[in-house]
Amino acid sequence: MSRKRLGDLLIEFGLITDDQLEQALAEQKVTKQPLGEILTQRGLLAEEQLIEVIEFQLGIPHMNLDRFEIERPVIELVPEEFARSYNVLPVKRDKNRLTLAMVDPFDYFAIDDIQMTTGLQIHPVIATRDSIHRAFERYYSLKRSISEVLMDRQPVEIVEEHVRAEDAPIVRLVNQLIEQAVDKRASDIHFDSQQTGVVVRFRIDGILMNQLSLPKHLQPVVTARIKIMANLNIAERRLPQDGRIQMQVRGRPIDVRVATLPTIFGEKVVLRLLDMKNAITEVEKLGFSEVNKKAFLQMISAAHGIVLVTGPTGSGKTSTLYAALHHLNTEQQNLITIEDPVEYQLDGINQVQVNPAAGLTFATGLRSILREDPNIIMVGEIRDKETAEIAFRAALTGHLVLSTLHTNDAPSVVARLMDMGLEPYLIASTIRGVVAQRLVRQICTECRKAYRPLPDETAVLDRHGFFADQLWRGQGCSACNRTGYRGRLAIHEVVPFEEPVRTLVSQQQAGKAYREWAKQHGYKNMLEDGLEKAAQGLTTLEEVFQVVIREM
Repeated sequence: MSRKRLGDLLIEFGLITDDQLEQALAEQKVTKQPLGEILTQRGLLAEEQLIEVIEFQLGIPHMNLDRFEIERPVIELVPEEFARSYNVLPVKRDKNRLTLAMVDPFDYFAIDDIQMTTGLQIHPVIATRDSIHRAFERYYSLKRSISEVLMDRQPVEIVEEHVRAEDAPIVRLVNQLIEQAVDKRASDIHFDSQQTGVVVRFRIDGILMNQLSLPKHLQPVVTARIKIMANLNIAERRLPQDGRIQMQVRGRPIDVRVATLPTIFGEKVVLRLLDMKNAITEVEKLGFSEVNKKAFLQMISAAHGIVLVTGPTGSGKTSTLYAALHHLNTEQQNLITIEDPVEYQLDGINQVQVNPAAGLTFATGLRSILREDPNIIMVGEIRDKETAEIAFRAALTGHLVLSTLHTNDAPSVVARLMDMGLEPYLIASTIRGVVAQRLVRQICTECRKAYRPLPDETAVLDRHGFFADQLWRGQGCSACNRTGYRGRLAIHEVVPFEEPVRTLVSQQQAGKAYREWAKQHGYKNMLEDGLEKAAQGLTTLEEVFQVVIREM
């Protein structure tokens, strides 16, 4: 790397003057701060300008640490005191080469020192000071908090007082675990009680992954701290409890749902993380094919009737309904929801939380909503005959109702509603359409690589009318935790209830008849939609086969 001085480069590019450089260098002799930091603090140079000079003019790449997951063995190559002293962070190791994120890639003392300490060749990249400091909290502070908690054994009689103190190690540990889960895009944190300890797992892109293990004696302290945060009874260990935590993580609000469950080895605790920043609120981002998107928009644009979204728990049904509500939300409409629980708060929409203990169920809440002059109603889930009947009667009397149902596919909806006791004529005259969906993991764009399909894969694609001379898979990298996947997308099955479909319902036809009608009119089933997205390089065939329960 060229050892041309930063100050000379900045003058050369006309970003600072000779006088400004002299003043900054004089200050540097006193403060020992990096030159770039002094210039940005004085307002003479924007951090973006500094990065642009270093990145584009010198070829030193810029790295966004917030989007990059660093493996623990790499972090441990550089001691914390070195990293903080030099404002650097080890990012990636490739044989004898260490990629080092630096605020000042011109700090040759730091490069030489860390090169001697690690015995590795240093490859510098530039990162902002803020992102490096956030990374310190993610990687070094959690490790330190665990060590402090292990050393900080408190007598049982003062545990409650201990876990309420905001500066206690256990408080920092729990907060840092939640922050780390948010950074890794986890949807859930599991504290699994085992005979000899507590295993902490994050659910990332639908898959549970072990993060760390804590000794058994920390289990009551960790559980007590979480209960206090969620306003639960810390003395009650024999019954399940549910609670809620609202907190700020990285400057944005996070809603955490807490559920405890007594097991033979102590209480298991699960935290569900709801991050509004990651909520899908636009129909265009739901992953619909053009045919399915057009059909879905027609369904939710109906003046009255009911639109159902089906699938198992965790298949993104609520996200689809929220996107529909966002699309329909105008000042001319009165939108009211009843949910269990309210997952995300939506501006301009009246949201009601079910409270069975107080007598507020889906059925009673829905009756009350009908007296509030609504145009559009969202019912979180149709669970029983009473709720179903009220929802369908509301749809018959001039309201648009959106709701979810648990079935494996779209054609099974009619049979499920009939099992609940609804009459075929009521179903036929009310439903505007059904969407069934599943979530599949999306191939990581950082390590995606094409390959020629295997004969078995080609045969499956051919059988369903698809051709692909190449498919894609992730190789596994730090950005995706070595899984080859990062993020998830939905695969859909859409059946609009047009007149011929209503006739099939009235005649109580089997699900096969609906599938045949949908196929004749260009609507793909869920498997075919998944295969199409695999052929487009969005997901893998393995993911599609894993989530679609259908005979191949």
